[in-house]
This record gives sequence, C-alpha cells and structure tokens, in this order.
Amino acid sequence: MNKNINDKELIEQIRKGDEKAFKQLFLTYYAPLCEYASQYVSDVDSEELVQDLMLFLWETRENLFIETSLQSYLFVSTKHRCLNAIKRNQFHERIHDQIYEKIKDQFEDPDYYLVNELSENIRKAVQELPDTYRETFILSRFGEKTNQQVAEKLGVSVKTVEYRISQSLKILRHKLKDYLPLLITMLN
Repeated sequence: MNKNINDKELIEQIRKGDEKAFKQLFLTYYAPLCEYASQYVSDVDSEELVQDLMLFLWETRENLFIETSLQSYLFVSTKHRCLNAIKRNQFHERIHDQIYEKIKDQFEDPDYYLVNELSENIRKAVQELPDTYRETFILSRFGEKTNQQVAEKLGVSVKTVEYRISQSLKILRHKLKDYLPLLITMLN
C-alpha cells in the first residue's frame, strides 16, 4: 500500500474494509490522539477513549463520511469523547456525593450496623419470652411504666413485676450474650 496516500483515498479504502488502510490510520493517529486526550482525562482514560473511537470508525466504516480533514475529524471527535467522559464522571460523582450525604452518618458510626442487628435480635428475644414475662417486660422497659403502674395494669403485686423483669433480663442476657456490652447500655 502507498504510504503517501491522501485522506480521501484512505477513508475510501477504510470504507471498503481495507484493514491495511485502517492500520495506517491507527498507527498514524493513535499516539497523537492519546496525547491530545490526556490533556482532558487521565492517560488510561485517554487511551481507552481513543481505542473506542478507532473501534467506532472500523465498525461504522461503511457509513464513514468525513467532510473536514481526517485529522481535524479525529481530533474533534476525540475532544467530544473526552468532554462526554468528563460529564459522565461529574454526574457519577454528583450522584455518589448525594448518596453519601444521605447515608454518611451510618458510615461514620461504627456501631450503626451492630445496633441495628442488636435491635432486631432484642425484638426476637423479647418475643420468645414466656407470655407473662414478655408482657411485663414490654410495659416496663418499652412502655416506660413504673413497676407500680405495671403491677396495677396486670393485677399482680410489685414483687411479681420485679421478679418477671429480673427473669426476663436473665433470659435476654443469656440469649444476647454476644451483644452484652452494647445491651447493658440499652436495657438499663
């Protein structure tokens, strides 16, 4: 193939599927386009964008009509791809920042996940208490009633309420022993 082929002939040969013509285009413009793209994006991204452009040219070669010079077309196309990549990255960063703002408190609190897990396990353990213990415990700890108020509501003595709460705590401590340090601060 003639090394001094002009742009129009090169485009026409590429349009017809001439791999040698495409290779010449690639070897001539790949490095300068990567260098140009690296002014906008990282070196890795610039190479990927130029490779995508070259792949696009080959895949759409049959419809390839360039009205400007080939060099101008390639550099303008590279610039547009870089600007689109920057917009995409900015969009992703903006979405990431918005999501982070909504959930950052969860990430900053190392106990967040443990507390949620503990809360669910407490709920399950309380539900597994014997009926009378569960009712007494819920009124006392979650209903924020005094032992006297719980006793009156259930029609039992204050000593019975104290015993049921004591037994409930014993059962819960045993079932939730892995969470004991955190549990002590929540139940007392």
